[in-house]
Amino acid sequence: MYAALWRVLPGPVWVRILILIVLVAVVLVALVQWVFPWAADTLLPQESTVGG
Repeated sequence: MYAALWRVLPGPVWVRILILIVLVAVVLVALVQWVFPWAADTLLPQESTVGG
């Protein structure tokens, strides 16, 4: 998978590395902005209390 991605990217090695860094940053920002908050709201465990 990673080898196929590496072959598809254009340019010399330093441009490929820069593109990969930008892609990873975009994916991380998307996860933090949209996926993690959605999952936290959707997949909340049942509220319970210990003791009583």
